[in-house]
Amino acid sequence: MASYETVSELSDSFLERSTYGIRQDHKEAALAPALHDLTRHHAGNCPDYGRMVGAAYPGWESGSGLGAVPFIPISMFKQRSLGSVPESAIFKTLTSSGTTGSEVSRILLDRPTAQRQTRALASVMRHILGVERRPMLIIDSSSILRDRKQFSARGAGIVGLMNFGRNHTYLLDSAFRPDADRLEEFATKHRGEAIFIFGFTFMVWRHLIKDLAATPLDLSNAVLVHSGGWKKLEEERVDNGEFRRVLAEGFGIRHVYNFYGMVEQVGGVFIEGDDGLLHPPAFGDVIVRHPRTWKEQPVGEEGVLQVVSVLPTSYPGHSVLTEDLGVVEAIDSSATAHLGKAFRVVGRVPQADLRGCSDTYASMLSAA
Repeated sequence: MASYETVSELSDSFLERSTYGIRQDHKEAALAPALHDLTRHHAGNCPDYGRMVGAAYPGWESGSGLGAVPFIPISMFKQRSLGSVPESAIFKTLTSSGTTGSEVSRILLDRPTAQRQTRALASVMRHILGVERRPMLIIDSSSILRDRKQFSARGAGIVGLMNFGRNHTYLLDSAFRPDADRLEEFATKHRGEAIFIFGFTFMVWRHLIKDLAATPLDLSNAVLVHSGGWKKLEEERVDNGEFRRVLAEGFGIRHVYNFYGMVEQVGGVFIEGDDGLLHPPAFGDVIVRHPRTWKEQPVGEEGVLQVVSVLPTSYPGHSVLTEDLGVVEAIDSSATAHLGKAFRVVGRVPQADLRGCSDTYASMLSAA
C-alpha cells in the first residue's frame, strides 16, 4: 500500500490538469487507477470502510476501470465517523444539513484534503467568475458561520466561495430576515461593477426573489451561483427554467449557474454549463447506475448517481452512491466547451429503496 504522502501527491496532481478540457476516455484512464489506489488507502487505514468494502466487493483488489471502483451509500457518513488519518490530524469537521433531530453526516478533513477542496473550487469557479475577486452578495446570514471548526454544509459552501469575492455583504440579518436597505446600498455602491451573488437555491428563491419582489433592483451585472434545496422548490412547482426566468425579469440577472455537490465528497463539484447540464471536473466524475442491478446505465437512461473524486484522502469519500437520480445526456459534446460527461439530476431515490441499500451495507458492516 502506498504511503499517505504518495496518495496525497497523486490527488494533488489532478488539480494541475485542464478542468474541462480532457476527453472522457483519457479522463477515465487517469481517474480509474487513482481511485483504486484510494480504495486501497482507505481500506487499509479506515477499519469500518475496509470491512464494508471487503464484505460488499469480494475480490475488489483485482478490479480495474472506473465502473469497478467500490462505492458506499452516502448515508454511511451519518451512521459512522469514517476517517483514514489519525484523529490528531483532523483539522475540520463538516456536517451535512439536516432537520431538527435528524442525523447528519460528519466529514473529517485533514489540512491537505481541506486545501484540495479550496483549490478544486477555484479551478471550477474561475471558469465563470474569472480571476478577479468581485463584490459579493451572500443570500444568507453571517450567523451561519459562528463555529469555524464545525461547519454545516451551508456554512462550508459560503466560506469556500467567499474566497472569490470581496466586500462581502449578507442579505439576511441575524434573525434570517432580508434587509432591503442593505441590498439597495450594496447595489448602489457597486453599480457598474461585475458582482458575484451566492446562495443556496431555496434561500435565493425565498429571500431574494419572493421576499424582495416588491423591491426591484438592477443586478444585471451579477453572476449568480446557487446550489441545493430543489426539493423545497419542487413543492412550489418551481423548476430551473422558472427560477432563471424570474431572476432575469425581476433583477436582470441572466448569468445563473447551478452547481451540484455534497458535503460528503470533497471535489465533487459539478457546475452547470451554458447548455443547462452539469459537468464533472477533471478530478471527479459521475456514474449512473441501474437501481436494481447497479450496472452502469448507458447515455440517456436514468439511474442512481454515483459520484467519484480523487481528492478525499482523510476519509473514504472518493466513491459515493448518492440518493439522487440522474441521467448522462452527452459525452464529449461539441455543443459546449466542456469535454467529458454532461448530466442532469432528475429527482430523489424513493425512501424505501434508500433504506434498503443503507440497511444492506449496515448489516455487512455488523457481520464482518
